[in-house]
Amino acid sequence: MSSIYFVNKAAFLLLLLIPVVWIWLRKREQFAEMRFSTLAGFEGKPSIRARLNQWLPTTFRVLAFVSLVIALARPQMIYKEEEIDAEGIDIIISMDLSSSMLSEDFKPNRLQASQNLAVTFVDSRAYDRIGITAFAAESFTKCPITTDHRVVKQFLSELECGKLEDGTAIGMGLANSVKALSRSEVKSKVIILLTDGENNAGYIQPLTAVEMAKAYKIKVYTIGVGSITEAWTPIGRRPDGSYDFGPRSVRIDETLLKDIAKKTGGKYYRATDVNSLKKIYNEIDDSFASTLKLLF
Repeated sequence: MSSIYFVNKAAFLLLLLIPVVWIWLRKREQFAEMRFSTLAGFEGKPSIRARLNQWLPTTFRVLAFVSLVIALARPQMIYKEEEIDAEGIDIIISMDLSSSMLSEDFKPNRLQASQNLAVTFVDSRAYDRIGITAFAAESFTKCPITTDHRVVKQFLSELECGKLEDGTAIGMGLANSVKALSRSEVKSKVIILLTDGENNAGYIQPLTAVEMAKAYKIKVYTIGVGSITEAWTPIGRRPDGSYDFGPRSVRIDETLLKDIAKKTGGKYYRATDVNSLKKIYNEIDDSFASTLKLLF
């Protein structure tokens, strides 16, 4: 919450001088003396332009005086702090950005559908700190854990395929997410890892990253995204950066994702369309509520 506060309110007393300033400015205006043999050409009502020229300069000078008074009053934006008695969870959303996330078995594609539902999920976690990591053949932290969900949603919307070397480094994505939570001191720490493929890149193996997560007592919820059979998927990239699409079978290492979830106390989910992915986020949200009841 925020409001405007004036540090020097006494400055507004200067506004009482507006009539004096107006009269002084009008008297101060000087006009050049001109002589005419006759005033016949000036008969009739003055034009709109002439009237504006007569009053606008003085009006703008008075407005400038008012602005100066407001500045002297020193307006400030005050943000009010509110103390809320609530317990939260530290959550990292780890998103796969390999080119296959542009597959069109989800509308408009897997990545955008995942982003949209992740934003809805963030809105439902009012008291949690949330961060974002992303991975393809390598991984990076897009947003450290924060309570500023406006920033989180902004960064989620900025995720796009093609910025990283193509590939699926699940181990790197998980390890980087663990690192992002390593300094957290809350009782419940969670990673939601979403991918549509198999681990085929990166120098950290997924099971090594699992041991890291267990060491920090982090639960990992894994989501496999993709239809059951085939999908219209990027099969090549043109010089201008756009993709060529073609049919390709969906290959998700569900065994690995189930293993990651089981060993860390989380759960594996399979999303085959937008509706099932939405239900998964809702179920994860509900499971977090149950977790907090057990902890506190």
